[in-house]
Amino acid sequence: MDRKKEAVIPEGFLWGGAVTSFQTEGAWNEGGKGPSIVDARPIPEGFSDWKVAVDFYHRYKEDISLFKELGFNAYRTSISWSRIFPDGEGEANEEGLKFYDDLFDELLANGIQPVITLYHFDLPLALAEKYNGFASRKVVDLFERYARTVFKRYRDKVKYWITFNEQNLVLLRPELWGAKLPEGEDEAAFKYQVCHNTFIAHARAAKALHELIPDGKMGGMVTYLTTYPATCKPADVLANIKAKELLVDFYLDVFAHGEYPAYVTSQLDRKGIMPVFEEGDMELLKETTSDYLTFSYYQSKIVKETNEEAIDAGVTANPYLETSEWGWSIDPIGLRIALKDLHARYRMPIFISENGIGVREELNENNTVEDDYRIDYLRQHIEQMKLAMEEGVEVIGYLIWGSTDILSSKGEMKKRYGLIFVNRGETDLRDLKRYRKKSFYWFKKVIESNGEIL
Repeated sequence: MDRKKEAVIPEGFLWGGAVTSFQTEGAWNEGGKGPSIVDARPIPEGFSDWKVAVDFYHRYKEDISLFKELGFNAYRTSISWSRIFPDGEGEANEEGLKFYDDLFDELLANGIQPVITLYHFDLPLALAEKYNGFASRKVVDLFERYARTVFKRYRDKVKYWITFNEQNLVLLRPELWGAKLPEGEDEAAFKYQVCHNTFIAHARAAKALHELIPDGKMGGMVTYLTTYPATCKPADVLANIKAKELLVDFYLDVFAHGEYPAYVTSQLDRKGIMPVFEEGDMELLKETTSDYLTFSYYQSKIVKETNEEAIDAGVTANPYLETSEWGWSIDPIGLRIALKDLHARYRMPIFISENGIGVREELNENNTVEDDYRIDYLRQHIEQMKLAMEEGVEVIGYLIWGSTDILSSKGEMKKRYGLIFVNRGETDLRDLKRYRKKSFYWFKKVIESNGEIL
């Protein structure tokens, strides 16, 4: 008798979307919220600020109704630290806490699990100005206080947590953690100290979570850039290995193993730029490994040999791949390679918490968008995820980036990622109405079939 083939994607798989608070909420100065470093960021001409964003703060019930229609059972967003502590320290803001209570209650009432990021590049402005952000251990202390506050408040509402969005960007862009290089300091030493401080903040939050929410799950997150050697020349192969170590592996090794890898410590010792480890740091990292690994995936690159020392030196575009309008290479197989690599190295649950494509779009005469290109992009990536799962990789969820259209992290409304069109431009807010794109109905069927119908 034939046995029915077991489904590749298990029951309870997390399907949904992912956004940030600052790219969606708006209400930048409402509800007792303080300013963040995002609010103080200079706006290029023709771009938007994030004061209104897509007005999720006032429209979340309407959006969650659409997410329920889609079949989402997970939705990732971030908590705005400056909604909870307007100056980053001081007293907690009850109005801000209640907003997320109401938001999480609405998600849960519609069968959607909140997946919550504690920090998504939006440090309270006061902490950047007063302490130079995560360059200071004082801010690490304050991050733990903030984390404990929200864990206690939402302990019965949120199971899946992420500390820092794309933590592997810290060596490349410490300013996203509110840290600016002081005059006269060694740049590399400064960056590695900020990096270390974020590892300690991550570990302290993970420890607090396990104390306060015993069944809570903490993920360490990176943006996964799959890289290939530019040629089969051994020097290019070695350059690719070394680039990947500092772009991706370093962070995942700390999340999974709880210690700095030798390929990092040997270089830091040789250069004399080992960050300051305070008493207990090594033990803390060792005892607070992540419960799952999570990453955003958008593109891949190639790496060629170079004499430059920058972390991303020699990293360049792959001539064999097509690109999006923003020059991001489209490489679904790169996602499968990333999943296989993570599984081989760590044997931990993996959560794809961002994947999608940004495209210029406007509504057609039928008040929709015929976004077959987005359907093709998502289909090909989900197909590659399924192939990796057939090969034994444990994937627990897949979230598209955007859900609704949102402002990009640079303030571009024209770079649209969503399954739902939001009617606004860069500076013209229009009416902010929501419209289902063609991809909305496609993804609804994907979720209904648990990934069987693509």
